[in-house]
This record gives sequence, C-alpha cells and structure tokens, in this order.
Amino acid sequence: QVDLMESGGGSAQTGGSLRLSCDVNAYEYTLYCVGWFRQVPGKEREGVAALDSSGNERYADSVKGRFTISRDNANAKSTLYLQMNSLKPEDTGEYYCAADPIFWADCLTTRLHYWGRGTEVTVSS
Repeated sequence: QVDLMESGGGSAQTGGSLRLSCDVNAYEYTLYCVGWFRQVPGKEREGVAALDSSGNERYADSVKGRFTISRDNANAKSTLYLQMNSLKPEDTGEYYCAADPIFWADCLTTRLHYWGRGTEVTVSS
C-alpha cells in the first residue's frame, strides 16, 4: 500500500505561480516512479511531470521550462512537490500525484498503481 495526499491547489492568475505538495507514505515499498498528473472534465488524464528513483525528471512538453518536480527525500515518508510558474489558463485542472514501486520505462504514464485524490488548480486570464 502507498498513501498519497495532495495539497496546495487553488486559484492563480495567468503568469502566476503555485506550489503543489503531496505527502507520500510508501510503508515498506521503495518507490521507482513518482509523478504529477492532471485532468480536466471531458478529457483524459495526462502526465505533467515525473521522477524516477535515479532522479531522472520527465516533463510534458506543455510544461517544460515552467514546472519543476522535486522530492524532499527517498525515504518511505516523503513529500513530492510541483512548482508551477508562468501559469496559463490551460494549466487549469485537477492535479493528482501518483507513485509506483515497480519499474516503468516511462514514469509519465497514467498506469501507475497508486494515486492521491487530487487537488484543484484554476488559472484565470
């Protein structure tokens, strides 16, 4: 079992910043992938940013140069962050953190096994 809980969502104006946090408890697992995903009504969930156990980062093209993923430690209890700068209205959505202890060739996959409940981000123009 892996527990994840997001926080930090809210409203921002175009060009503003928000930082999302995700409290992670992996219990006895060592996580291979951790990541952030988002979804808007009527659309499929998409990957935003991901991090593997070697520290390799992966970003969706739409957020490169604006968003940064980080994790404070690799222990069972940790916090995952998503710093979002230069926000755009198209960044609006429900943001989820996710994790998986098994290997994935691409951690920016929506097939990760463990998910948080989400936090809402609204960016107004």
